[in-house]
Amino acid sequence: MAPKAPGTAGTLAAIPIYLLIANCPAWLYLILLVIGLFVGVWWSQSAIHFFQKKDPPEVVWDEIIGFLVTMFMAPSGWLWIVVGFLLFRLFDIWKPWPVRWADRCLTGGWGIMLDDVIAGIYAAIILQLLAISFT
Repeated sequence: MAPKAPGTAGTLAAIPIYLLIANCPAWLYLILLVIGLFVGVWWSQSAIHFFQKKDPPEVVWDEIIGFLVTMFMAPSGWLWIVVGFLLFRLFDIWKPWPVRWADRCLTGGWGIMLDDVIAGIYAAIILQLLAISFT
């Protein structure tokens, strides 16, 4: 991936995936998110052992799932994708509670995945509030 900004690169990589599932019914989108989360937990746990690192930057599936959480039921259009991208990166980097708690206290695959899922939830809330305010 990108050695200087793997989280940003991973989030950018999530955009084409989002575009593929953006028009799915909400129930199917949620099922895909849950499957993606469990695959990510397994994959992240495997990566910990393979790379011998607590949170290997080579694995960005957590950013992909976090961005997909952000974009759940988001309005369509590139403006909202950009806003969702920026909000997710903000919360993923800033790590307000409980994002920071999940990042520091949870271990293994769940620890890698859940901080990004929580950051995605924060970003999704703000994105929905903006959508209500501006549409």
